[in-house]
Amino acid sequence: MKRVLVSSCLLGEPVRYDGGAFEPTHPVLARWLREGRVLPCCPEVAGGLPVPRPPAEIAGGADGGEVLAGRARILDPAGRDLTAPFLAGAAATLDLARAGGAVLAVLKEGSPSCGSAAIHDGAFSGVRVPGQGVAAARLRAAGIPVFSERQWEAAAACLEALES
Repeated sequence: MKRVLVSSCLLGEPVRYDGGAFEPTHPVLARWLREGRVLPCCPEVAGGLPVPRPPAEIAGGADGGEVLAGRARILDPAGRDLTAPFLAGAAATLDLARAGGAVLAVLKEGSPSCGSAAIHDGAFSGVRVPGQGVAAARLRAAGIPVFSERQWEAAAACLEALES
């Protein structure tokens, strides 16, 4: 059976930067949980960051691909460089996906780790811009499709196609 990597915060685990989580209510997720397909992950915790932790954003309007290439950094509001734990978490997430047989991922949109199509602008303004987080970029570079929590049906269709 093919497995799906899912952000732990989307499974109700309180691992978000603010210690929060989201209730796992989507029917696709509920089915995958029943089937034993879900492989939980939190790249930021896997990278050694605590819960709670200060918010972090990719600086300068860059995205996760640029962080992976060494052209951008991840900072907290005080200007502390958190790039190393984010890179470590992205690597650990890819290792987990490979070891667990995950063929796709559903990750939390907006996160500097998990955003698949949108991240924050790097100025801590609350503004979202097009881009992907570091873990999402790392997974995609390895050929693993990444979806957001707004794309459960598309993720299910992708899984079905991969299984046929």
